[in-house]
Amino acid sequence: MTVANPLEQLTESDLREQRTSVKWHAFAPDVLPLWVAEQDSVLAEPVVRTVVEAMQRSDTGYVFSGKEYAEALASFAVDRWGWSELDPERTAIVPDVMIGVTEMLRLVTAPGDKVVVNCPVYPPFYSFVRSMDRQIVEAPLTAEHRLDLDTLSDAFAAATAGGARAAYLLCSPHNPTGTLHTAEELEAVAALAQQHDVRVVADEIHAPLVYPGHAFVPFLSVPGGERGLSLMSASKGWNLAGLKGALAIAGPEAAADLARLPEEVGHGASHLAVMAHIAAFRDGGMWLDALLDGLDANRHLLAELLAEHLPTVGYQLPEATYLSWLDCRALGVEDPPAEPGLVTLSVGPAALFAREAKVGLSAGTAFGTGGSGHVRLNFATSQAILTQAIEQMGRAVAGAR
Repeated sequence: MTVANPLEQLTESDLREQRTSVKWHAFAPDVLPLWVAEQDSVLAEPVVRTVVEAMQRSDTGYVFSGKEYAEALASFAVDRWGWSELDPERTAIVPDVMIGVTEMLRLVTAPGDKVVVNCPVYPPFYSFVRSMDRQIVEAPLTAEHRLDLDTLSDAFAAATAGGARAAYLLCSPHNPTGTLHTAEELEAVAALAQQHDVRVVADEIHAPLVYPGHAFVPFLSVPGGERGLSLMSASKGWNLAGLKGALAIAGPEAAADLARLPEEVGHGASHLAVMAHIAAFRDGGMWLDALLDGLDANRHLLAELLAEHLPTVGYQLPEATYLSWLDCRALGVEDPPAEPGLVTLSVGPAALFAREAKVGLSAGTAFGTGGSGHVRLNFATSQAILTQAIEQMGRAVAGAR
């Protein structure tokens, strides 16, 4: 049995008529939206069947437990990542990954403490951390979008100066660059965290989305990762953002920390969502493989289209995720200063492309230091839409000269 490419099942007209979520409604109707992390895919059949059957039997109560979710994820982790140490007893259900991140940070830091991030990075890292009365310390990635261990060590030292507690919020795989951290890099991170007594909280929501020739390495699987905490979900892999549910996972030496998580935190997860995520991890493998084939083709098509229509825009082929980080600084479009974490769709190159090309992208300024002059483009769409978008962007830049 084969599964058709989930990204090639819906036309632009279908998406505009059928989708009521934010991706297709934040911009004007004549704009192609390639911004927020939603896929333009049809859902995996096992997920649809599970939710429909639950609705038909009126099974819409509260979540009973996250054990079955944890067991499904543990089995997936063995099959896909060769990781057999995910212990369902060291997990807890949380409403979603970012709520889980904040709850994990509450366990290992206090108000006023510092949280280190690798910028440019997912904008909610800034806004959620600030809302908790913690302070952000940036440790920028290298020009090649990789972890800079010397910079990270300096950030850890600054964050823990005077004996203060601190945490490191790791994005793995990295959003927006699509970088996949290697085992060697993660081992070095764990060693630095141990040296500086920094607690690691890893957002690993994009872990199922890894391309051929690369391998996802769970942070908790590397030597030194035993004190770490991780958040995982089927949300990004199977396009389930609207079905809220995720798992917090503790390394062996962090089990006592996770045990302090208030029980009521898990009450925010949706019973239907948890069933959907279980179905994805347990039975959605063939659909995921078809999606990855389509995304792999799209990331290469994007490279070809940019070379033809926007040759001055920088693009590194992502190793994971369906997000591309485009360097538009050569276009000479001014990007005004903006507060990191403040998502805006109408400044700098993103404003040019929305206004002149009718293509909606995420403005780079929201991603912190290193984001100015960049945009994030979501290529989890059909090749027809992707091609149309880049052609329109190329014409807009040519017309602006």
